[in-house]
Amino acid sequence: MRLTQLLSEETIEVSLKQHKKESVIEELLVLAIKSGKINDRMKAFEDIMKREEMMSTGLEHGIAVPHAKTKAADDLTLSLGISKDGIDFDAADNKLSHLFFMLLAPEDAAGPNVKVLAEIARITKDKEFCKSLINTSSPKEVLRLIDEAE
Repeated sequence: MRLTQLLSEETIEVSLKQHKKESVIEELLVLAIKSGKINDRMKAFEDIMKREEMMSTGLEHGIAVPHAKTKAADDLTLSLGISKDGIDFDAADNKLSHLFFMLLAPEDAAGPNVKVLAEIARITKDKEFCKSLINTSSPKEVLRLIDEAE
């Protein structure tokens, strides 16, 4: 599944306003709600935080992928936030995170959920691509870059 099928200009923020992990998750959730696929904001937030308690989804090289399977999602839902300065997201390499892909999936969508996570991992391996994303100035430009990467 292509990320550009799940993202829209409304679900992308090129300059995250929040600077703490929990607040960033809330900001990403607000973006995800704009997709119209989230039926319970509080449940979605609780499920994401439960997942974060098990193990941080702050990966290496400035990437974070907060995600959860939840009854609060009617369909696969993806939002993307960018922080040029970086945010402490308890990353595996102890560095700041800059790119935040939030994925919410219905509980019975294990296969599609894994495919989206794999696609995020694949495209974010390219350091130049990530640098380009961090330096974008509009959601439209983000979509164009992701489309080219896919």
